[in-house]
Order: sequence, then C-alpha cells, then structure tokens
Amino acid sequence: MTSPPPSRSQTTDAAIRARDLVKTFRDFWRRPKVEAVHSISFDVPPGQVFGLLGPNGSGKSTTIKMILGLLFPTSGTLEVLGASPQDTGVKRRIGYLPEESYLYPQLTPLETLSFYARLFNLPAEEAKERIHQLLEMIGLSHARHRPVGEFSKGMARRIGLAQALLNDPDLIILDEPTSGLDPQGTHQVKNLILALAARGKTVLLTSHLLADVEEVCNEVAILFNGRILAQGTLDSLLTQKQKTTLSFPTPRQPDTLRELMKAAKGILGTVPALTHPRQALEPYFLEVIRKAEGDFATSGAAQDAPLAPFLEQRGG
Repeated sequence: MTSPPPSRSQTTDAAIRARDLVKTFRDFWRRPKVEAVHSISFDVPPGQVFGLLGPNGSGKSTTIKMILGLLFPTSGTLEVLGASPQDTGVKRRIGYLPEESYLYPQLTPLETLSFYARLFNLPAEEAKERIHQLLEMIGLSHARHRPVGEFSKGMARRIGLAQALLNDPDLIILDEPTSGLDPQGTHQVKNLILALAARGKTVLLTSHLLADVEEVCNEVAILFNGRILAQGTLDSLLTQKQKTTLSFPTPRQPDTLRELMKAAKGILGTVPALTHPRQALEPYFLEVIRKAEGDFATSGAAQDAPLAPFLEQRGG
C-alpha cells in the first residue's frame, strides 16, 4: 500500500470549510433539546483524505448531514466546494456512501447502477461504460445479473461504493467504508481511497477502525460530545519526538548484542528496550491468500482490480 499523499493544506483552498458550526435540535415547542454539534471549525484540503473520528454520539453523522445539505446549521458557516451545501450544482459533485448500504434486493448490480445513472442524467452510452468499469473495479462483474438480495454484506458494500463513484465526484464522503468487508476487500478499498486522492479527489471518511484511518488519512479531527478535541496531520498528532527507534540486523553472536546494550547504557544512562519487529497481520494474511488464489474458484468478489478508467483523470 502506498503512503497518503503529502499535506497541501497551506497551499490550496478548502474543499470543505466549517467555521463555528453549531447544530441544535429542538423539541416541538422550539426549545433547545440537544446540541449535537458545538461550535466546531475545520478545513478539508482538496485532494486529501480527511478522517472525521469519534465515538458514537459525538456529532459525526450530524456534521456529515450538514455537509450533504440534509440538515441546516443552527449557526456558523459551512462551505462545500466553494458554495453552500444546499447548492444543487455542488450536490452533483458529491459521492456519498452511507453507513448502511440500502439497496433494492430484487435488482441486480447492473440494474442498481443503471437506476442511479438515470438519477444523475448520465447519457446512456457513458452510463453503460462507467457501470462496466465500476463492476470490474469492485470485482463483481461476474455477478452483475444476480439479485443483490443474495449478496453478502461485503458484496453489497461494494455496490454501494460503486454507486458513490458513478457520477465521478470531486468530493467523496465515506461513512464506515470498510464495514462488512473481508481483509482483502478492506485492503482494496484503502488502495482505492489513496488512488482517488492521488488524482485530485477529496475524501472525507469516518471509521471506528483506527488502523485503517492511520493508513489512508492525511489529517483527522477527533470529536466528542459535539466538540473537536484534537485535529491536525497524523504526523503532528502521533509522532513521539521524545523517543527514537533504532533498527539493525540481529547479531549472530549473543555477545555482540550484549556489548551493544552495554555501550548504549553507558551513553544513555539507561538500558534501551529491546524487541524484534513484527510484520502486520494484514500483509501477512494477504500474502497467504495470494499464494492460494490459483487453486480455488470464488463465487464472491474478485480482488485487486484496477481503478475504473473514468476515475483516472487527475482532478483540477
């Protein structure tokens, strides 16, 4: 997996700009009932992956609904792609994958994506080509004529992702994008997110799988009780500058290692921690599966398909 693209927050305008954003839900008598979002401010630079993190009830979903124009802020300002979230021109440039994939179970993947293509008023030939490319990309081309009601949650999730990309959006909002996916599917989605950002698209995602967030996000904002507790680049938030890691091949002779530890103690005044690096589980799992792929046929989703060609064009 490639690294997230470098931060450009200091050199570009924001794809999303929130200033002192507040959302208060009121009861029948218009009395304040719940302040779901309390005076938050953040920028999402274009062409980056931004993580909106927090426990359940922290205000993430409310913030996303305001970005999508489904809720009106109580106060504060919010700009999406340089305009109001209620602007219909802006909505055409957004792709959205909700936390749950709500699909018509009797429709096939081909029919499902054709339905959404008509909602976007895509020309028939262009829609046909995009749908073909997306089904190839998500590994479900072979299942294009099966009702999605027969799909596993992970396969349905892939259809939802294809729907979110069908209009070639500039801003892609992904709510728990790897929910229900197996490790291979999770790996594929993370690579897809990075590929989209590398081509100039902006990705805003929420996830409780913080290891996935760490692999793809440039910047994050951590919400709790409607407030932003921390935000910034992952490097600025996570780097422990008071510690240094030194890695070297394990000496063949035990005496050599003891001498190194003794010398380090003499210089530092304390014995450094000694551990062996461990490979992450995900690449190990993927390697085991890759070696066995040629021996078995699959009725599920194919893996490692390339990015759909119509998404390849780098954003402006």
